[in-house]
Amino acid sequence: MSETTGFNRRKLKADISAAFPSLSADELSELVPNKEEINVVKIYAHKGEAVTLYVLHKNPLFFELEKRLYPTVYVLWRYPALLPTLRTWTPVLQKLIGGADLMLPGVVVPSSGLPDVKRGDCCAVTLVNNRAPVAVGTAAVSSAEMHSSGMKGRGVCVVHTYMDNLWAFGDKSVPPSLPDIENDGQRVNGDEFETDEEEEEEEEKEEVETCVEEERSAGEMVTDQVCSGIEELTLAEQKEEEGEKGNEEEEENQDDQKTPQEIMDALLVQCFLHALKSKVKKSELPLLTSTFLRNHMFACCPNGKQLDIKKSSYKKLSKFLQAMQQQHNLVRVKELTKGVESIVEVDWKNPELRYFNVLEETGGEAAPVQDGGEGETPYHPPEITTLYSVSARLEPLFLEANKRKGAILQPVEVRNIVTEYVKKNELVDGNNKNYVTINPTLCDCLLEKSEYQEVESLKWDDLFSRTLRRMQECYQVVFPGQTPMIKKGHIEPIDISVASRGSNKKVTLIKNLEVYCLDPAVVATTLQRRVQASSVLQPIPGAKDKVLVQIQGNQIHQVGSLLLDHYQIPRKYIQGLDKALKGGKKK
Repeated sequence: MSETTGFNRRKLKADISAAFPSLSADELSELVPNKEEINVVKIYAHKGEAVTLYVLHKNPLFFELEKRLYPTVYVLWRYPALLPTLRTWTPVLQKLIGGADLMLPGVVVPSSGLPDVKRGDCCAVTLVNNRAPVAVGTAAVSSAEMHSSGMKGRGVCVVHTYMDNLWAFGDKSVPPSLPDIENDGQRVNGDEFETDEEEEEEEEKEEVETCVEEERSAGEMVTDQVCSGIEELTLAEQKEEEGEKGNEEEEENQDDQKTPQEIMDALLVQCFLHALKSKVKKSELPLLTSTFLRNHMFACCPNGKQLDIKKSSYKKLSKFLQAMQQQHNLVRVKELTKGVESIVEVDWKNPELRYFNVLEETGGEAAPVQDGGEGETPYHPPEITTLYSVSARLEPLFLEANKRKGAILQPVEVRNIVTEYVKKNELVDGNNKNYVTINPTLCDCLLEKSEYQEVESLKWDDLFSRTLRRMQECYQVVFPGQTPMIKKGHIEPIDISVASRGSNKKVTLIKNLEVYCLDPAVVATTLQRRVQASSVLQPIPGAKDKVLVQIQGNQIHQVGSLLLDHYQIPRKYIQGLDKALKGGKKK
């Protein structure tokens, strides 16, 4: 995060004024004051794009994506008329937050008609009965094309929504209630709304049918999402009026009213109760909290849902379990080893647990369960892929491919982009096609200062290797049934070492098991059974949520056998196997 300089501030004002000419000089000065601190932050948007945020008083005001400025919802709530707007139904918002674009069948057309927009114009999305914008994007087609298409197809390519990462960077306030002055006499896709309640319902039913027809003809997933959102709302209203039993529809409709954080909180409690009721046995206590999460709670997650504590209001497992202990008296958690918490007691007679109904359909894609080598569900090792991030120095080389600083690429993508750049700029040596002529951009990006005057061409392999060396190395880890994780730097290998304790006694130390979703407690128990030696778990100083496994004797051969043969961890991700005694004998 860095404060803008005076020059940048003036440029930002000029860019905002050019992009949004309706802003007056006073409004512009209010948004970008001369003496207030403005920060520039680079983050990833909810669809994965790298954007630059301009932040005032902890709230992002504008963001830059592909050299274009957009206002955030925080600005639009202050100036709702800043952009032309399209209106949609409340259930559609959840789909937009999830990454969908706004489809035209879901657009509510006011009596005054659609705003005059051209393809690519910046526009906002509002909800019926409230003028406070909830999404920002670009028009996929012009307003004339919207009419000529019969309001079918894509309407707005959404780049930012209420409740996404950009919104979460600010104070997380909710949209203000701004009365919709054009609500009277509005029409849906050209059909007038009547004041009579029953006729309004008929119009809404016709709108749902129109959406379904559009989905069938275009076959677009996002259209299906928009239509299903409207259909859920209409069905729920019909059930209430007719007095029918519609529990499932009502629950879905209630979910639409909840925030993603509230939904994740409810899912956590559901998996927690399910795990206690059907997975945990009294003989297992005390049970490491990390083992409880990985082996039991993840296994109880319903099909199609993903358990992620970081997306809940608790953020950490320890805080969630503390709430279950203090507010519900379901469990008792204790720190048996310094820094390592365990569930030591479960109140099996607690009414909340006793009357909890276990759902049948769970765990289709749960996190891998470790069985210590002799159990039921096999451990599946993660898929680890080396990736590369575009550095500031290499950005000019990747600009033609629309890849800015921070873009994450696979090695083959890097090779293809560099090859395309060379061919497009006609840099292949005419006399020897194995060489590439160095132009000013390649010189600045790939050569050392001492080489500027000497090197005029490079071999293709040298060109690729220099490019990769100057990029930020990253890695992607994919565990079965879990969202891929991308982290900067090199992945930490599982480290095995031997140390002396007391009178020349040897102990084997194992760390970084958590990086590969291996539970230290399970690994320690398995090793203890295999080598008939005692083991202990110790917190690693300065390493949060990591535990060191210590087992008596030089057991590197046995540890290696367990990791390589049973858990199938690739050898290159295990460090210290060379310290094993010959023949695997204990010392």
